[in-house]
Amino acid sequence: MSARESMPVDVVIVGAGPAGLAAAIRLKQIDANCEIVVLEKGAEVGAHILSGAVIDPRSLDELLPDWRASCALAKVPVTENHHWVLTRAGKWELPHLLMPPLMSNKGTYTGSLGNLTRWLAEQAEGLGVQIFPGFPASEVLFDEAGNVMGVATQDMGVAADGSHKPDYQPGMELHAKYTLFAEGARGHLTKQMKARFALDADCQPQVYGLGIKELWDIPADRHEPGRVIHTQGWPLSESDSWGGGFLYHQADGQVALGFVTALDYANPYVSPFEEFQRWKTHPAIRAVIEGGKRVAYGARAINEGGWQSVPTLAFPGGALIGCAAGFVNVPRIKGTHTAMKSGMLAAESVAAALAAGREKDTLADYDAAVRTSWIADELKKVQNAQPLVAKFGGALGSLFAGGDMWLRTLGLKITGAMGHHTDAANTGRADLFQPIKYPKPDGKITFDRLSSVFLSGTNHAEDQPCHLQVADLELQKASELGVYAGPSTRYCPAGVYEWLGLEEGEPRYQINSQNCVHCKTCDIKDPNQNINWVTPEGGGGPTYPNM
Repeated sequence: MSARESMPVDVVIVGAGPAGLAAAIRLKQIDANCEIVVLEKGAEVGAHILSGAVIDPRSLDELLPDWRASCALAKVPVTENHHWVLTRAGKWELPHLLMPPLMSNKGTYTGSLGNLTRWLAEQAEGLGVQIFPGFPASEVLFDEAGNVMGVATQDMGVAADGSHKPDYQPGMELHAKYTLFAEGARGHLTKQMKARFALDADCQPQVYGLGIKELWDIPADRHEPGRVIHTQGWPLSESDSWGGGFLYHQADGQVALGFVTALDYANPYVSPFEEFQRWKTHPAIRAVIEGGKRVAYGARAINEGGWQSVPTLAFPGGALIGCAAGFVNVPRIKGTHTAMKSGMLAAESVAAALAAGREKDTLADYDAAVRTSWIADELKKVQNAQPLVAKFGGALGSLFAGGDMWLRTLGLKITGAMGHHTDAANTGRADLFQPIKYPKPDGKITFDRLSSVFLSGTNHAEDQPCHLQVADLELQKASELGVYAGPSTRYCPAGVYEWLGLEEGEPRYQINSQNCVHCKTCDIKDPNQNINWVTPEGGGGPTYPNM
């Protein structure tokens, strides 16, 4: 076996998303000589980035004040903001006068988060940051004292049976004074850090939503750049689950539309993908996209736990930044600005530590800085929105959530931070529910999962170890199928999981891992937490254009 080579650096950042790149840029702004490596599992920067997106530029303004001069995001400022409550065939608009000021989209922009990330990468590389796309971090390295001392990248050229193919190359070890984990929601190394250092011992469990997105070219006479629409209500109101849709008029005659389903739903027959397809058939949504062409598809889990689910952020040798920690403002459906700010605060803490000659210790001042920053101020005002809607349902819960946000905005509150149960624990037994009969796709407005995955550009080398690890196949058969009626066949937006042989009475679990879009839903929603998502070979997964 070939020995792994090692490379010493000052800082290694796992993930070239907004948080990781903001951290790298801020570090270079403070210390131009700091050696920084950013690892990205996607084939290119931005390949795995997915969001609506309406972006609050607050952190961009702090980090790169002149960004509007060269970044394409500045092309489409938000000009209209609508919030629709949908019924099966109609809608009514929620007046913005009733909504707290923090829900305003004034001063925001709509566009591709992936393209913003690509632009941030250009700025980082211009400052001397080394970015390695196609090199997923697969292992955390520890020194003799148990401190994080860097990461190792994924071995390449390993066959499905574990043998080495002719093109085998061992991963490289990156030894760092500090390691920042910016993997996004439900990062697999972040999970390990939380467990090893008990980072979530004093916070509520993180909970998630599954966001599914499509990009459409629509007729010019229906395109209104800067028009932003959010919806709630139908169709999730019919399945005792909650979430909502979005439709953003972006640049070049395109709309980004999508649907977020909270993964705390109880009914195991719910399919977030099919709920999204149903949503598009609503007359108000159909009127925008009918006659258009779907050009892209993707899906990604979103943190929805709020401020009370933010874990301890620093540990010996490392820290969590961005969505790895969970800074999404759920009612606003925004997290880019908070993610970037956390990366910037971590960078300032790292820079101070390096200047003082420190390494591999705990950046306690970073954790403290986040908890006294505008991130905390913003998220504390909305921290009960998700729990209230989850507890009381879409209509009543939204009313209570709005009241709670107004009180907190005014400096008042009538309750403390509400708690969560994990999404897996909220899954109900199948015998308590009736199967849901979803309509067949028409190929014009609604589609099936496999044709959707094709548009995501997803690809994985076929002969490699499966990156979706089922710990106990017998448990999967007895419980996931026997008790819960196989929810993985419905919650996965990419058709990865299938139960075959049911009619013959010999069920077998098939995992089509080559379809995986890296959304992490299986890792989150499996009722027994029996599925573990790990990094596949570098460059595998989706290749999102303009998403």
